[in-house]
Amino acid sequence: MTSKGLWTPKPAIASSNPPHQGPRRIGQWLYLKPEKIDEYKKCHAAVWPAVLEQIKDSNIKDYSIFLSMEPRPTLFASFKYVGNAFDEDMKRMAQNEKVQEWWRMTDGMQESPVEGAVGSASGPGWWGQTEEVFYVE
Repeated sequence: MTSKGLWTPKPAIASSNPPHQGPRRIGQWLYLKPEKIDEYKKCHAAVWPAVLEQIKDSNIKDYSIFLSMEPRPTLFASFKYVGNAFDEDMKRMAQNEKVQEWWRMTDGMQESPVEGAVGSASGPGWWGQTEEVFYVE
C-alpha cells in the first residue's frame, strides 16, 4: 500500500523468512516537503470519508503515519494487511476516483525516495518499501 497521501499500490518487499505468522505488516517511508508539514497534518486530521472507506474495504487495519523531523522531514507509514489478495486490493484502491484525487493532493506535499517515481497512482511506487526484520507481540 503503497504511497500517495497514504501509500503506493505496489506490493511491499516480502521477506523469505517472515518473522511471524498472521496479518501481513507493512512499513513504508517518504519525504515530506518542509513547507507542506502544516498542510499535510491538517488534511490528515480530516481524511475524506471515501478514502477511509476504501482503506477499510482494501483489508487495511492499524494504519498509522508518523513524522520524523531529523535529518529532514520524513514520513513512516505502518499498517496491517488482513486480506488474501494484496495486489488485487491495492489495484481496486488505485482505481477509486476519490483516492486518486487524494493522492494528487498529497503527492504535491511529498518527495518520493524511489528512483523514477512519478506519483502514487503510477510508476514504480511512491513510498519507499521496508523489510520487517523483527516483531514481538
